[in-house]
Amino acid sequence: MTKTAIVTGGAGDIGKAIARGLREIDWDVALVDVAETVHETAADLGARAFCCDITDRTARAEVVATVSSPGALVNCAGIVRLTPVPDVSEAEWRQTMETNLYAPFFLSQEVARSMTDGGAIVNIASVSGLRAGFGRMSYGVSKAALIHMTKQFALELAPRGITCNAIAPGPVEGDMARAHPPDQVADYLKTIPQARYAKAKEIADAVVFLCTPAAGHISGQCIAVDGGWTAAGVGVAAAQNQTWPPPDLATR
Repeated sequence: MTKTAIVTGGAGDIGKAIARGLREIDWDVALVDVAETVHETAADLGARAFCCDITDRTARAEVVATVSSPGALVNCAGIVRLTPVPDVSEAEWRQTMETNLYAPFFLSQEVARSMTDGGAIVNIASVSGLRAGFGRMSYGVSKAALIHMTKQFALELAPRGITCNAIAPGPVEGDMARAHPPDQVADYLKTIPQARYAKAKEIADAVVFLCTPAAGHISGQCIAVDGGWTAAGVGVAAAQNQTWPPPDLATR
């Protein structure tokens, strides 16, 4: 029987790549996004489109009511606001939490109720939920909470055959990355051991795997797809430039 996945943020680079990956293994896909371009994306992929705001309770209920017994939910929708701590407004804080945390929680809760034969929930978190970064107060906290929410869902839904995992991407090629100024790109590349941004397909491949039976015993995990960024300490640039280890140390 063909399985169906709900993918929020379906009009973005990562959401589209996830939907494409699921379609390649013959899943039906319901794409959800606030952007009107979700209709074009869905048409290109042979998927269904829901143009709505997932922070809206009525919109979420309509999606869940229309997609019967989904096999997977991918919470990919999110917003980023980069603001220094003293300047974070209450409006920014609330909007970020509503989009990045509250909406995934309530949608996961509703979808889990309709997963009659087990399933998988995958949350798109961020390396900003694993380590602090300048200007990432509201965003980082929302993603850190999403990671813990993932663990809680994994624990409580396990008896029903539902897994829940998170993917924490580092910088990813696409529309958002194109807005990065050159000095920010250079800084990232110096601290990512692989010295490059991820491709959206690399994020999607991890998500698709977690939706399949091959990942049936993986739950409650946060997998960083970041080129080794969160594993790195000092000396990344030296290793990239092949100046580590120093010759005198290498011969000891």
